[in-house]
Amino acid sequence: MKTRQDAWSHEEDVLLAETVLQYIREGKTQLAAFEVVGRQLHRTAAACGFRWNAEVRKRHLEAIEQAKKQRKERKRALEMMKKWQKEAAAVSFGAPDDPKLAEGSSPFLPATPLTLDECISFLQRLRNDVEQLEAARRENERLKRERAEWQARNEQLAKKAERLEARQTTVHEDYEALVKIMARARQLASEEGDRFSLAQLLLSETGGQVEPMAHS
Repeated sequence: MKTRQDAWSHEEDVLLAETVLQYIREGKTQLAAFEVVGRQLHRTAAACGFRWNAEVRKRHLEAIEQAKKQRKERKRALEMMKKWQKEAAAVSFGAPDDPKLAEGSSPFLPATPLTLDECISFLQRLRNDVEQLEAARRENERLKRERAEWQARNEQLAKKAERLEARQTTVHEDYEALVKIMARARQLASEEGDRFSLAQLLLSETGGQVEPMAHS
């Protein structure tokens, strides 16, 4: 294989970094990434590894940590997918010798096994659904609080309306009593043929002493 001894270019460093980060995310070894880059750049895997450890790696420390996290997430998703498939395969609704079951078809599994990307996509949709449910729960709690506040407000207004209604009833009764007093005053003045004092009538109605009425 032809090897190169000249300096590394920026484009070669980028290719090396992208390939190694991709292999880290996918759970593959860095050595395998060095071999792939070496074939593309006509360099040895050892030269690629030296370049990575000596120069390129320290410029991508944050990206390396992120790639490791993604690798863990992919691994966890793959384990969950395998676990689900194993549990679903253990549930059978047909006879043990059912050819459909032998082919791996299950009421809980698709016709073909899920790929890792499909599993990750499913988990992402599941997370979005959980976030939407949480948002709906918070909105429901907010509406409940508003409803309780409006109910308390309505109770206060109802009590106030009751007080106003009772007050209105009292005023109406006082008004009717005053009308009756005035009607009686007119009647008495007409019967006596005198200028009857309303004040005297009020004192009479309230149990006061009535002054002698003046005759014309």
